[in-house]
Amino acid sequence: MATTGLPRKAKMPARRVSVPRAEPISDETDPTSITELREAAKGCRRCPLWHDATQTVFGEGPDDARVVFVGEQPGEQEDLAGKPFVGPAGKVFNAILDEAGVDRQKIYVTNAVKHFKFEPRGKRRIHSKPNAGEVRACRWWIDREFALIKPELAVALGATAALSLLGKAIPVTKMRGQVIEREDGLRVFITIHPSFILRIHEPADKEAERERFLHDMKQVKRLMAA
Repeated sequence: MATTGLPRKAKMPARRVSVPRAEPISDETDPTSITELREAAKGCRRCPLWHDATQTVFGEGPDDARVVFVGEQPGEQEDLAGKPFVGPAGKVFNAILDEAGVDRQKIYVTNAVKHFKFEPRGKRRIHSKPNAGEVRACRWWIDREFALIKPELAVALGATAALSLLGKAIPVTKMRGQVIEREDGLRVFITIHPSFILRIHEPADKEAERERFLHDMKQVKRLMAA
């Protein structure tokens, strides 16, 4: 796994590791297009999360996108709408992409886990972080998405996305802004998930974190142009 820093980032020792791929279950076919894959994902039963979720929330965007953004999992609004990044974090994401000059219509966005994981609290459904087993179970869909789209760059939005893309846990805050090259040649840019910005209460700190994320997206824009 070769790691390269962007400007003002220290380089880490270069090494290459393979990322294990999830195996298909016995009744799964291997779709030959994103449209077929999306349709197949509607019946996903690879882990128990499908049971309580409203629906599978699959990726969205051009099937020949040069860059794929990977988040953690759909939230409540995504679960109801059936589309990724349409909730509060999605609105922050879209606004910052626009400021950075990244056209949302030209990128593909998806999640490491395709069903909403939550804990019920009265009438509310509270987000619950997917565990490693759930991420591993959903890797088959991520692998197929990347195999069909063949992007030049992936952006890991947060630790769960990084785990899905790299096959191991990494310290996101320490490695933020760095590009890791997988053995298959895919470059993975590490940053936070935009939901992190929403969880900051102090206005000054929230604005500072928003500026850092904007800086990250500008780096992504430069990588897309390279």
